[in-house]
Amino acid sequence: MAGDTDFTGKRVLVVGGSSGIGNGIAHGFRLRGADVHVWGTRVDPSDYDPADGSDLSGLAYTCVDVGDPDGIAAAPLPFAGLDVLVLCQGTVVYKRGEFAREGWDRVMAVNLDSLMHCANKFRDQLSAAAGSLITVSSVAAFSAQVGNPAYAASKAGAVSLTKTLGQAWAPLGIRVNGIAPGFVDTKLTKVTTEHPERLARAMERIPQGRMGTPEDMAGAVLFLASPLASYVTGQTLIVDGGLSL
Repeated sequence: MAGDTDFTGKRVLVVGGSSGIGNGIAHGFRLRGADVHVWGTRVDPSDYDPADGSDLSGLAYTCVDVGDPDGIAAAPLPFAGLDVLVLCQGTVVYKRGEFAREGWDRVMAVNLDSLMHCANKFRDQLSAAAGSLITVSSVAAFSAQVGNPAYAASKAGAVSLTKTLGQAWAPLGIRVNGIAPGFVDTKLTKVTTEHPERLARAMERIPQGRMGTPEDMAGAVLFLASPLASYVTGQTLIVDGGLSL
């Protein structure tokens, strides 16, 4: 069983791997022997604040704004081949900003459109390696999200895209799956975690009684990318401590 999660020699790209959930996933693969490259939005790795859950030690880095399709197309391939592609990019606009065109367009571009653009960019490499593509959506895909229509719609779209690519690309040798995280302590959830009353209300809804961690999410992704999940295709695994029950 231990050998099934040994990624020694595997080439892994984590889009959005510069902080938060993506960073936890990147280090999960790194600690199990993989060569890991991450894409982030800041010019230099030193621009990231460790207080935001950023640790780029042992990871290669490229600045790519995935909200720009041309930026994705122009980005250099991180490896000559690719075994695992994790699409963990994501953004949100609070204070009802997603009801306006600018907020809606930006969130949809990053959270949904870029998934397809990145997937297409690496399709041939993943097919050649009989590799794995893993999306990171959210439990927000499965319920209304007051104040965040673009976030909810984009995450629901990611779940549907995972099903469709799973079906379409299985004949190419690519397994496409995803995870749907619940409430994870990252910079995107500070709107809740930095307010004790909001945090207490959120915790009451989680049967396990705690927030998730990037490491929790990494465990699910490692499973889906491993031979242990060799017959799993097109699925989105909910990883939320029971929040959505």
